[in-house]
This record gives sequence, structure tokens and C-alpha cells, in this order.
Amino acid sequence: MRDFFRQIGRLFLREVKLVATNHSLLLTLLLAPVVYAFFYGSIYQYKVEEKVLLAVADDDKSELSRAFIQQMNHLQTVSVEMAGDLPDAQEKMYYGHCMGYIYLPAGLQKKILALQQGDIVLAVNGARFLPSSELAGSLTTLALTVGAGVRLKYNEAQGLNTKMAMQETQPVNLDYRPLYNTRLSYGAFLLPGILALILQQILLIGTCESVAYEKETGNVPLVVQMGGGSLSVTLWGKGLFYMLLFLCYAFFFLTVNFSTLEVPFRGHPGDVALLFVLFFFTLIPMGFWLGSMFPNQLVAAQMMVFSTYPIFLIAGYAWPYDSLPLPLQWVSSMVPTTPFMRVYQSIVQSGGTLKDNYATVLHLLALSAFYTLLALLGLRRLYKRQQSISL
Repeated sequence: MRDFFRQIGRLFLREVKLVATNHSLLLTLLLAPVVYAFFYGSIYQYKVEEKVLLAVADDDKSELSRAFIQQMNHLQTVSVEMAGDLPDAQEKMYYGHCMGYIYLPAGLQKKILALQQGDIVLAVNGARFLPSSELAGSLTTLALTVGAGVRLKYNEAQGLNTKMAMQETQPVNLDYRPLYNTRLSYGAFLLPGILALILQQILLIGTCESVAYEKETGNVPLVVQMGGGSLSVTLWGKGLFYMLLFLCYAFFFLTVNFSTLEVPFRGHPGDVALLFVLFFFTLIPMGFWLGSMFPNQLVAAQMMVFSTYPIFLIAGYAWPYDSLPLPLQWVSSMVPTTPFMRVYQSIVQSGGTLKDNYATVLHLLALSAFYTLLALLGLRRLYKRQQSISL
């Protein structure tokens, strides 16, 4: 047992020295996590679109249309810019001065007071998803509210008391309450996943570069000998450095970054800590296995950087897993990001526990065992090849 810890310690210290003297590894592991976390986080710091410019063409010029425009000005998501007429409003949108326009046709108030259908035209620029979505949602709600208010006044004018008039106006009352992400903001949804993805990709890049460097310099037999000839000791002796470093990063992200970026955290810290430990136990052997297949450190870094967006897109976070084509679902199931993101999102955003996600946790455990086996086979292959060359 004493020899075991001595071997682990030697490999750990050797990895520390390797990272300290290798500029690529040093910049990747010590600078990139903090820079990327705050850079990407600052993009979505405000989380929701506010004061999106909307051109308004009012041909009705009635009390109702003026009240409608006044209510639009009170919306957090809308900034009203008046247009002379409909062509002027269309031109403002076409040339990018506004993200859309709303047209209030002449006779709108008369139709509504006569209980006829009054049409309001809303056009939004769908080239940008978030502003158009915010405008459409906010103005649809406002139009329904104003229409209900007019109908309520009409019913009261017919002699109904306020309670009966409200029941006639809204026979079915929808009690709409978004849970967890109460503001339905894209930033609050995306930021937790982005921070976890930063940790994952930098860990994979670092472990891949480390193994590829050992392969490039022919040091694999030396490293295995420092581990007493045991491939498992070699794997986890080198991997211990990355485990401790990235657990520190995970703690930093979940405290400093979540607090600075005002990202809600609803789960139990112990559940998230255990989840990250299991996640890193899967990523480290995966990175070692991938690194054993690259010819040198530069190619390893390039290929792993290239893999960032494909992994994120097929992991079921940005796009639902069930909506992926079947072959991509198979690939996605073999990527540790997929089960991790499911459990991570459940704990951090919904307040779930590991027990609530035991099936997905077992999936992650199975991937950990699978990639550990591949990493050991990859190290064995490199060890035998380089040992035979040296002989």
C-alpha cells in the first residue's frame, strides 16, 4: 500500500512539473477556464432581451389605440418608435432600424366596441430569434389583456356586476406559472450548461494533450515504470492532478460564477459535488484514450477544440435528445455529456437529487467503466509499441 501511494505521488508531481513547463498545457489548464467562464457568462449576464425597438403605425388614432400604445411603452421588452404610416413602419423594419412593427388599422375601436373582430398586424424580424420571440410573446399577451378589458366594460354596460362581467369575459381563466426559470430567460437556461461544458472541454483538451505529448516524446514506458508497471496506477496517478484541479474549478464556478452572473442554484451542493466527481472519473479516462490515438500534442488540441460544438449540440441540452435522428441518439448516448447534463440540469435548475435521476447516474457509471477500459487498452498499446522500439 505504501508503494502504491508513493507511485501515485510520483506520477502526480511529474504531471504538475509537465504542466508547469509545457506552455500549451499551462495556458489551457490555468488560464482558459477562468477567461472563458467570465467571457461567455458576460454575454448572457442580463439574460433577457429588454427594450427591443418596435415601430408603431396607428391609423385608428382612437382612445383604444392610444391606450394600447401607452401599455406597450410600459412593457420591459418593448421600446416604441412611432411611424408615420404603415409603409414607414415597414421600411424601419426592412432597414434594421427596428426589430418589427405593429399596425393598428382604422376603425379598430369601433369594431371592438361593436363586438366584432378587430385585427392588429404584428410583424417581427425572425432573423434574430430572441428579440422576435420576446416581442411576439409580450404583445400577444397585451392584446389579449386589452381585448378582455374592452369586453369587460361592455358587459358592465349591459347591467352585469363586475364579477359576472368578468366571468362572461373570461369563462376559462388560465393560471400560467412558469416554474424554475420564472422569467423564461435564455441566459438563465444556457449559462449553467455553458459553464459545465467549459470544464468538460478544457479537461478533455488537457488530458488529450498530456497523453499525446507522452506519446510524441516516447515517454510512455517511463511513465508506466513510475507507476510500478501498473497501467491503472499510471492512469490515475496522472489523472489525480486533473481531478483535483477541476474539482477546484467546479467549486469556483458554482460559487463565484453563479453568484456573479446571478444564476439560480436550487439543488443540494453535496449532490452536485458527487456528480462532478463521477463526471470527471468518466472524462479523464476518455481524454487519455483519445489522446493515445493522436500523433502529437498539436493535433490533439486542434481536434478536441473542434469537437466542442458537436458535443454540445448532440448532448440533449441545446436541442431535445428525443428529437435527434436515431443514429445521433446512439452517438449521444456514448458521450458523457448527455447523462451528466440531464442530472446536472435537474439538480441545479429544478432542485432534484441524485436519487431522482438514478437511472441516468447508472448510465454515467457505465460510461466511466467503459472509457476506463479503453484508456487502459490505449496505454497498453502505446507502452508495448514504444518499449519494443526502445529495445
